[in-house]
This record gives sequence, structure tokens and C-alpha cells, in this order.
Amino acid sequence: MSGDDGTTVLWRPTGPEELDLVRESGWRAWPPRLPDQPIFYPVLNEDYAVMIARDWNVPASGVGYVTRFRVESEFLRRYPVQQAGGKTILELWVPAEELDEFNAHIVGLIEVVHEFR
Repeated sequence: MSGDDGTTVLWRPTGPEELDLVRESGWRAWPPRLPDQPIFYPVLNEDYAVMIARDWNVPASGVGYVTRFRVESEFLRRYPVQQAGGKTILELWVPAEELDEFNAHIVGLIEVVHEFR
């Protein structure tokens, strides 16, 4: 998970509306949460992100994407890993009010690595 460059790879399953906002940021930031979304959930496992994009985003909006991005590992230490099911169902819980700071610690670009329809 952590690379030798001091960053950690994270994945995020996302739908088309959120992806449009990421694109508008120049692929550098996640958009603010909506009022009913108090937590931003990046995941630590590509397979888990694929499952959510395919099984949840596609039925909800017709398309699901898996994105991959890197964040400074030192910064991520403030967020304990949450186990949301089986032992590979791992995610971080970033409070909405900390998302701007989280975005500031993204290294490089957010990239789309899978698309499901």
C-alpha cells in the first residue's frame, strides 16, 4: 500500500457526476461533500473499489468508475483504517470538513483505471 516515495495508493469508486467535478479540478481534487455526505470514503483495495463501482454505481447511475490516486502517507496516519466488512473491505473515513486539507496532500493526478456500464 505505501510506496517508497512516501505516498499511499488509494482508490475511489465514483459515479459520473462526481467524476465530472474531479475533471473540472484538473484531476487534482475531490469535490466538497453534499450535505447528506458527512464522510469521504477512499478505499485501500482496488478489488473493493471495483465491486462498489460495478455493483452500486452502475445500477444507481448507469456507469461506475474506479479512480486511483496517491496521498502523502504521513498525512494519512491521522485516519485509522476502517474495516467495513471482510478483511479486504478497508476504507478511510475522512470528515467532509477535512476534505480540502486531504486534497492538498494528493500527490500527482487522480486517474480513472476502470469503467463499468
